[in-house]
Formats: sequence, structure tokens, C-alpha cells
Amino acid sequence: MSRKQTPSDFLKQIIGRPVVVKLNSGVDYRGVLACLDGYMNIALEQTEEYVNGQLKNKYGDAFIRGNNVLYISTQKRKY
Repeated sequence: MSRKQTPSDFLKQIIGRPVVVKLNSGVDYRGVLACLDGYMNIALEQTEEYVNGQLKNKYGDAFIRGNNVLYISTQKRKY
């Protein structure tokens, strides 16, 4: 019998990988997940900000407060 994966397990596995962070406002941030805490505060590296699907800004590092986060999703790498 296989063990079920918890959301916490998933988040630990994706540290260092490209992710999409969708905010309650509808803005997307795409970058490499550097770290996060129990409050869903997130640190991203190589961050890009997308508004309505359009690239608006690029940041080196970005910190996102957890109460603004709608979801975190893995992103396929660009080749």
C-alpha cells in the first residue's frame, strides 16, 4: 500500500524548482521556489510578474506574503 502525499510533502519536494504562484488579486509570479514557511510566505528567485497573462516585471528575488497566495503550482521548465 502506498503512502498518501500531504500538501506539506509536495511543497518540500518542489523547493528549488520552477513554480507559478497565483495571488488572490489574479497576478501570477513565476520563478524558482527558494523557500517557504508554515504561513505560506514564499521566497522566489528569478521572478517574473504576469498581469492578465502579460509579462510586466522581472525581479531577482521576490518575497510574497502568504495571506495573498491563492495557490502554488509547478511550472514546466523552458527549453
